[in-house]
Amino acid sequence: MKKLLIGGGAVIVLVIVAALVVPFLIPAETYKGQLLSQVREATGREARIDGAFKFSILPRVEFAAGKVSFANAPGGKAAAMVLVDNLNVQVALFPLLGGEVEIDSFVLTKPVINLEIDKAGKPNWQFGAPAPAASAQSQQTDGGGVGLSGLKLGDVRLVDGQVSYSDARTGVSHRLDGINLKVSLPSLSDPMKADGSLIWNKEKIELTVGLSNPNGFLNGRKTDVETSIAAAPVKLSFKGSATSGKRIEAGGALDLDVPSIRKLAFWVGAPLQALGSGYGPLKISGQIDVKGQKYAFRQAAISIDQIKGTGEVAFDGGGRKPSVTAKLRLGQLDLNPYLPPEATTEAAPGGQQTAVVAKAGPADWSDDPSDLSGLKAANASLDLSVAGIVARKIKIGQSYLTVRLKDGVLVTDLKKMALYGGAGGAKLTANGAGRVPRIALNFDLKNFQANPFMSDAMDFNRIEGAANAALSVTTRGRSQRALVAALGGRGKVTFLDGAIRGVNLAAMVRNISSAFLDPKAASTEKTDFAELGGTFVINRGIVTNNDLLLKSPLLRLSGKGTIGLPKRRVNYRIEPKLVATTKGQGASSGASGIKVPVIVSGPWDNVSYKPDLAGAIGGIAKDPKKALESLKSLIPGQSGDGGSTPKLPILDAKKLLKGLFGR
Repeated sequence: MKKLLIGGGAVIVLVIVAALVVPFLIPAETYKGQLLSQVREATGREARIDGAFKFSILPRVEFAAGKVSFANAPGGKAAAMVLVDNLNVQVALFPLLGGEVEIDSFVLTKPVINLEIDKAGKPNWQFGAPAPAASAQSQQTDGGGVGLSGLKLGDVRLVDGQVSYSDARTGVSHRLDGINLKVSLPSLSDPMKADGSLIWNKEKIELTVGLSNPNGFLNGRKTDVETSIAAAPVKLSFKGSATSGKRIEAGGALDLDVPSIRKLAFWVGAPLQALGSGYGPLKISGQIDVKGQKYAFRQAAISIDQIKGTGEVAFDGGGRKPSVTAKLRLGQLDLNPYLPPEATTEAAPGGQQTAVVAKAGPADWSDDPSDLSGLKAANASLDLSVAGIVARKIKIGQSYLTVRLKDGVLVTDLKKMALYGGAGGAKLTANGAGRVPRIALNFDLKNFQANPFMSDAMDFNRIEGAANAALSVTTRGRSQRALVAALGGRGKVTFLDGAIRGVNLAAMVRNISSAFLDPKAASTEKTDFAELGGTFVINRGIVTNNDLLLKSPLLRLSGKGTIGLPKRRVNYRIEPKLVATTKGQGASSGASGIKVPVIVSGPWDNVSYKPDLAGAIGGIAKDPKKALESLKSLIPGQSGDGGSTPKLPILDAKKLLKGLFGR
């Protein structure tokens, strides 16, 4: 036994002596040559060490090299794929003999890594044919090799690195500068923490990653994870848990803070071209769950500019096509910051402001292709409720909207909408499943107050009353012009129990100067009506109306004609008629009176208004007896009612229409 111990001690002494003496006997260049030869054999590329080189075994295994380079792939843009100013690796020897890896130091100073993809799509980080996969038996550990179970990291750093990426197929290139990284890992069973920073697009990005139990994470067990990315344009943090394996699973709290969406878009190289002043601060927080290709974001709180809301979103990328499901509940939705500026105004006679609108012409419809094929890329389901919507001056109350996208067909259904004391709904279908896009629109608005709505929508405040409107149209086409030319459908607009501001026909009977010819009348006078409205049909973009009718005491107004949407022209005939009755609702629309028709015609940018005197004279000539009776009915004492019929002045029809409806 004593001899055995002596023999064993002698062997150990010899090993130690060899470890101390052999490195001095074998030149360092020999080690370097063998190392570079092994790299060339494994990758097929040359490696160089042009700086200082050091290799030793005791008291620890140490490898140090300066000016290290690794050749790029043939035809690459950069001369070298990897350049390292200095590399230093120190590993504890005796733990290594026992199967544990204790890295005392691993420091890369000023590494430069050039990642490239050539025009054929081959990346420069592919080195010849891949090595054959290891068999299941060879992958099993027998306990005698060096594994990760005993891994310990001391001074592990990357100092002032640089990584560039370029793709010759697309011309896309990126570059990361000032890369610094420090990793702390006392052992695989202790918490790991990595801190670093880099510069991209002239902005510094701070990075942190933390794992509570790295060994558990590597073995597929749930592990606490905390990570964050922070830069001036964006801050993102996650705190939760994750597991590794064939299917990544993670869950926890996610927080996103973007001071300005516009600045973030500019930073990432996709500047927003949207008009308006919106797209400022964005904040999102909630619980995220990841299970393979399924992602869910729940209990979300969303804030963009002044819009705030809550909701949940789910994404499934494992099916035939991606699928998105979302439910959002928003407060007041002010769209004005996202709309282009309104047309400028200039002073009109009398001090009123009128909009300066660019002239429209036949070429205003776009011939650019209308492509809805992108709707086939995914399926989606969205439920959206809002407390209110503001667009320009238009104010919409509580509304509920659903959006369904399936196999290229998008259906947007406004199921509920509170509108100026009334209610309504609308449904828009955009079908991109076929070769030619198809669109359908239906809406029905009931009992909303016309005056505040029209004042907010078009700065027109002459009409009062409860309004009802309905529209049903369809179209198809490959451009905006084609869609307009193919438009077809029908609609109806009715105003009930209202009034026309700015003119008082009853006052005209007593004193014409107190009616609309008085500038003050616009704010003080009005004419009640029982009904105003009509129906219309649309065929190939031509809107035809034949039954416009206004019923009011002392006045009947009818109209018919067409509005050509494709060529932007109007051809309309309006017939105002003064009648000898003060009845409105229920009165006959054919009451006798004098008519002076007005022709409204021309392109939208230059509409003309002309009295149809020939039509008026023709009407008298056609039935002079009836015309005479109409004149008599307007003269006190000649109508057979003892003079009770009011005496009506004969007025210029164009002035009458202007008094009724403004410009």
